[in-house]
Amino acid sequence: MGDAARRWAELQGGRGIPPEILAVARDDPWTHQPGDFTAPDVAVATASRDAATVLLGEGGTVLDVGCGGGAAAFALAGITAVTGVDRQRDMLELFVAAATARGVPHRIVPGTWPDVAGEAGAADVVLCHHVLHNVVDLPPFLRALTAAARRGVVVEMFAEHPLAWLDPLWLRFHGLRRPPPATVDDAVAVLGELGTRTEVARWDRVTVPRDDAAWVARRLCLPPGRTEEVAAALAELPVRPRQVATLTWPGGA
Repeated sequence: MGDAARRWAELQGGRGIPPEILAVARDDPWTHQPGDFTAPDVAVATASRDAATVLLGEGGTVLDVGCGGGAAAFALAGITAVTGVDRQRDMLELFVAAATARGVPHRIVPGTWPDVAGEAGAADVVLCHHVLHNVVDLPPFLRALTAAARRGVVVEMFAEHPLAWLDPLWLRFHGLRRPPPATVDDAVAVLGELGTRTEVARWDRVTVPRDDAAWVARRLCLPPGRTEEVAAALAELPVRPRQVATLTWPGGA
């Protein structure tokens, strides 16, 4: 393991929730709500969409890793077939519904990447939006993305861990000091160690960090009875811009 990959693993490993806190959580803090990942009817123009559109050209197949409801894939035109990979079955149900509504030939692969990479197979363009910050051992994950892409890979991620803005609340409610988050530069450094030529486009997302107190309480492993305390704490946090990066590199399939 190279220095960059080791640094990534150490930073990501430090973002875990201590067992003693996780043990008393009523709800799983890591499970995503499907409704938050529905593909919009009208695609939003972003650097990620632009990069994938260039790779797709006049048409081709797409593999969406960590697909959710398919927001990344269904922002594109010219998809001849799409495969969605996700560990949550309810997300895949959304993905299927979106593909069916759009008349796009599709299939789904439940499971965790890169464990299911062999089943997912190859595609012209591989997409992976907002998944890297859930990964500790990054090199195998990235290699599998590259190996699955014939033309190229498009990864979208926040400039730093998307939940780093909650660090002051971990300190406030649990006395837990969170380590510095891994950043997009750390991910690019790992790609460099793998010999991957990566194009990086940095941009600002329109939305701001979520301020739903019930959602934040669940993320903090707090019971519903403390939602009002969480709401008061959220009101004291400064609004932070959501800086995003699009990473694009050639495929290896």
